[in-house]
Amino acid sequence: MRAVVLRRHGDPSVLELADLPDPEPGPGQALVEVRACALNRLDIWVRGGLPGLKLPLPHVLGCDIAGVVTAVGPGVDAGKVGAEVVVSPGVSCGQCEACLSGWDNLCPKYGILGEQLPGGYCEKIAVPAQNLLPKPDNLDFVSAAAVPLTFLTAWQMLVVRAQVKPGQTVLIHAVGSGVGVAGLQIARLFGARVIALASSDAKLARARELGAELTFRSDDSEWERRVRAVPWVQKRGVDIVFEHTGAATWEASLRLCKRGGVVVTCGATTGHAATTDLRQVFFRQLQVLGSTMGSKSLLFPILAHVGRGELKPILDRTFPLAEAEAAHRYLDRREQFGKVVLTLDR
Repeated sequence: MRAVVLRRHGDPSVLELADLPDPEPGPGQALVEVRACALNRLDIWVRGGLPGLKLPLPHVLGCDIAGVVTAVGPGVDAGKVGAEVVVSPGVSCGQCEACLSGWDNLCPKYGILGEQLPGGYCEKIAVPAQNLLPKPDNLDFVSAAAVPLTFLTAWQMLVVRAQVKPGQTVLIHAVGSGVGVAGLQIARLFGARVIALASSDAKLARARELGAELTFRSDDSEWERRVRAVPWVQKRGVDIVFEHTGAATWEASLRLCKRGGVVVTCGATTGHAATTDLRQVFFRQLQVLGSTMGSKSLLFPILAHVGRGELKPILDRTFPLAEAEAAHRYLDRREQFGKVVLTLDR
């Protein structure tokens, strides 16, 4: 089968098109013919090399997969063959306390397709059958591939961890990113008001179309003061800060959060060594919450909302599989609003 692989870590030039043996589904697995695979910032980090992550090379990237089941392994219902599916990107043991309590993303053996495990930059992939969910009928494969990781991450951040409520104010950093677009829509779905930050007027205009009430340029040195000047923020602060940018925004995020409010973070794209003034945390009784991915079960309500058109995957651009290097260079420039997706010709 055709696949894009990396044989060493580095810049986008390390990605190359190669022929790999076709995978076979093992016990409890299904073979999925990949029709589309969305890119994520995680792909860029893995490509460059992550501390402590040692991968057998060549490695195939790609967390977000949509396709068709073409075969099943022992113990899997043969009726799944032919099903159009979305693949949940998190893989766990399914037997430990965390898995059985519904927190499979806390499983000690948890891994993500394309990171610790081979991913979807390929024509075929064998995955656990329990990771398959029906593709919503209203989505094509490209749009379906744009859903799993970012919507799953944003849903756990806002709904499970921060417990967003109607009337609250949510400040979203880097709203043009995949997780930012998902977070904006989820916050609005639950009746919250959104203040969004992005690096261009074009991205902010798109955010307003999706329901952001107020928007500000993140490259404006006065952005924190401008958010603070919003009438319903001012001395009170915002209820929830949706953080994933890290060091560059962390201190301001703490300052802008209201007393007893929540700062929830899933990443650190501008650096992980952020400075925390602990007085901001204990004196104002802030809740600082970490969040990584989400339980596989969360994709069921997410895809139900997607199927009803209440949440929408936002596509920026597609590239054919063979142009994965160009897709990475594009994503590296941070010009996109929404998702970048690799497509496979059939």
